[in-house]
Amino acid sequence: MNVLDVTSVMTFDRPEAWQWLIQFCILATALLLGNVLRMQVPFLKKSLLPSALLGGVLLLVFKAVPGCRELVNKPMMEIVTYHTLGLGFIALALKNNKIESKSSPMKVIETGALTASSYVIQGIVGLVMTILFFTFGKKIFYASGLLLPMGYGQGPGQALNFGKIFTGWASQQGMDFAGADFGLSIAAMGFIVGSVVGVVYMNILRRRGKLSRKKIVANQMNKLEDYEGKNEIPDAESIDKLSVQICMVLFVYFLVYLFTNWIQGMELGKFGTNTLKPMLWGFNFLLGTLFGIAFKGLLRRFKKARIVQREYINNYMLNRIGGFCFDIMIVAGTAAISFEEFGKFIVPFVIICTLGAIVTFAYVLIVSKHLYPNYQYEGFFSMFGMLTGTASNGMILLREIDPKFETPAANNLVLQSLAAIVFGFPVLLLMGFAPQSLRASLITLGVLVVFWVALTLFMLRTEIFKKKSKHKE
Repeated sequence: MNVLDVTSVMTFDRPEAWQWLIQFCILATALLLGNVLRMQVPFLKKSLLPSALLGGVLLLVFKAVPGCRELVNKPMMEIVTYHTLGLGFIALALKNNKIESKSSPMKVIETGALTASSYVIQGIVGLVMTILFFTFGKKIFYASGLLLPMGYGQGPGQALNFGKIFTGWASQQGMDFAGADFGLSIAAMGFIVGSVVGVVYMNILRRRGKLSRKKIVANQMNKLEDYEGKNEIPDAESIDKLSVQICMVLFVYFLVYLFTNWIQGMELGKFGTNTLKPMLWGFNFLLGTLFGIAFKGLLRRFKKARIVQREYINNYMLNRIGGFCFDIMIVAGTAAISFEEFGKFIVPFVIICTLGAIVTFAYVLIVSKHLYPNYQYEGFFSMFGMLTGTASNGMILLREIDPKFETPAANNLVLQSLAAIVFGFPVLLLMGFAPQSLRASLITLGVLVVFWVALTLFMLRTEIFKKKSKHKE
């Protein structure tokens, strides 16, 4: 081809040259409009619903308008949801986190155990219900209840990932199951449960005199050290500091892709082929976290060896990158929901989401009372918000009663993620095993019950020992 032959190459006036960018523009517009709604509508402002969720709901309404449905590309929304999950986790993993004095390492580990055990009990509730529905003739995939912890506990990204995996297993067994729509619907309901139920309970406690409204200091601003640490690279030199942060995140994600693609070509036996390989692409967030931690450790070694002279990681900018990814993920994940198949699982959906909300609320409330005796409600609201929505929901609820983060609740929430991944890894493995057959789902249910008991005993061990010692006396 002649390099000067412009007729044979892409031109910018063609629709395909704009298609992907237009989808991002639609997401950005929806997010801005969602924020306007949240700021201007008193009910929505009091509900503490995320602006991103409202933006996603606006796109759902927009899709229902005749002639507008095709403007929101469902496959594109699913792809954006998938990738922003992995990129957001990498941005958080690259941060230089240090455990502050008000959060003990053991309390952080126990908080990670609470996160994992809540995933487990959500999985137990969801799996019991869908197995019962399947057994008594309701046409729903028997393992689909495991999408409850993915939607409530993990959010739209994981709900979408495993929803698609479950759809594949269901189709192999001759079942028609819209796993992505089911999982994304649970995730959207989780945001509503975390925000609305959290606010309602908070107001009940205030009326009872157990909580007092604390005003956020008007001049509460980020300090200079929040924007820049010691010996960091300049904001703008030969390359902008933000460009460096984005490039590091994308580089780590590229390593995740190379590693996952390499594993796909390996011979891993029956378990690896049937369980691990199909699920590995859904582990983009977990692999991103691990590779991000490894990359950060490598940079530290280079600094000690004086190969690298300056600090390249900027926590403030990585926070903003992560926040952007998760906001876009929520908008895209909600917009990707299709209601065409919704009628087939509306009854199981309502029952599973309701029971999941009740059990999560009760379990987190009981454990918080014992785990955080000096800041029970701060611990509860931060964890309940996260375990039905995202960490941002937990922080929003916490800020209502602890605006300056004077208790260790905020630190526990931020630092528990690595411990939660370690404790919760067996659950993720079971997510790939359970959908293979009804028998596999029943085995998974039994394992989850044992695992939940073990995690709960670990968290409440001090309380149990105290009761035993008192009984002996």
